[in-house]
Amino acid sequence: MAGAPPSYSFVAFPPRTKDGLVVFGKNSARPRDEVQEVVYFPGADHEPESKVECTYISIDQVLRTHAIVISRPAWLWGAEMGANEHGVCIANEAINAREPAAETEALLGMDLVRLGLERGATAKEALDVIVSLLEEHGQGGNYYEDASSCHSFQSAYLLVDREEAWALETVGKYWAAEKITEGVRCICNRLSLTTKMDAEHPELRAYAQSQGWWTGEDEFNFSQVFSPADDLPDCCAGKDSLEKQEESITAQTMINILRDKASGICIDSDSFLTTASIVSVLPQRKSSPCIHYFTGTPDPSRSIFKPFIFVDDVKLVPKAQSPCFGDDDPAKKEPRFQEKPDRRHELYKAHEWARAVIESDQEQGRTLRKTMLELEKQGLEAMEEILSSPDPPDSAEMADLFYDCVDTEIKFFK
Repeated sequence: MAGAPPSYSFVAFPPRTKDGLVVFGKNSARPRDEVQEVVYFPGADHEPESKVECTYISIDQVLRTHAIVISRPAWLWGAEMGANEHGVCIANEAINAREPAAETEALLGMDLVRLGLERGATAKEALDVIVSLLEEHGQGGNYYEDASSCHSFQSAYLLVDREEAWALETVGKYWAAEKITEGVRCICNRLSLTTKMDAEHPELRAYAQSQGWWTGEDEFNFSQVFSPADDLPDCCAGKDSLEKQEESITAQTMINILRDKASGICIDSDSFLTTASIVSVLPQRKSSPCIHYFTGTPDPSRSIFKPFIFVDDVKLVPKAQSPCFGDDDPAKKEPRFQEKPDRRHELYKAHEWARAVIESDQEQGRTLRKTMLELEKQGLEAMEEILSSPDPPDSAEMADLFYDCVDTEIKFFK
């Protein structure tokens, strides 16, 4: 079983952050050639006893799902990361644990991110949704679009809202969680919970004892009990980057951290790449909107973070969405993944050109990157004005916000 790629999710709370904001961020480390799309789904009512088709299995649908915006590998149903209309953000990390993850198709960790966002109006509600679905359906199946071997992982989650965050780590149907209301927190592709657990599966400790992993006499330390023998828990690259920030942490601070290749937070290796990133700003003042910045493109150091705000009638952005292959999609047919269709969307294709220029031509690349950062800065400054204003933003303008940013970026690359 290959190790999970190094991937990081972060949250920072006041007073470490500026202006009473909660700041959330994640880099999604995935196979280099995988395309991620950014998709908005409006809130919806569903028929009683209807089903929802997740990546591999169908489960019972709920009567009402919240509006969500997600960044996801284009071949699957779930999400690597995203947000909902209530200011809940969730990120998922693939992790290795002492107990190998099931290869049997069940819910993916990424399916549970989307289900948590669609059904939870707070971080804790979303956590309750995820653990109850884990209990009912289990987790398992291939994390990658790969016919040659099954890459299955256990899952960790960072669930954040305007008031608190939860670090949730799962092994099969068993889980533990820690509540966070201050300071900074990072989760990565290794178990991080130790002896402070604010919620846990009722049979967690009995199960650990039955496996011979815990005597029942020592203090119960989740990561020591459930980590592989050769894997010492360590997310220090991410934690250090956040903790050493001397100034107040802002959206820009989080973006800079996600762009940091030297620390390994922004992965760019032979097999893996940061294929998409998100930064969210959640004001603790309820009258201010939450703002979510998505790249929709690989390598945040060569991408533009573009803002999204939930309002009624958000304009869909087909240029950041991959082609749909319906029932003919090789990910939906068994045996799966016999072919790999071209899933690149218009934004991804335009960005490929920009990445090639930045890599090949020093002078033109430097100029291009400078202009990209200038475009991004304009967006960040406009959003800061919205947050500092006593008046709510113009809904019609916000409905087109992400669409306009994507459109501008594509035109700029052309």
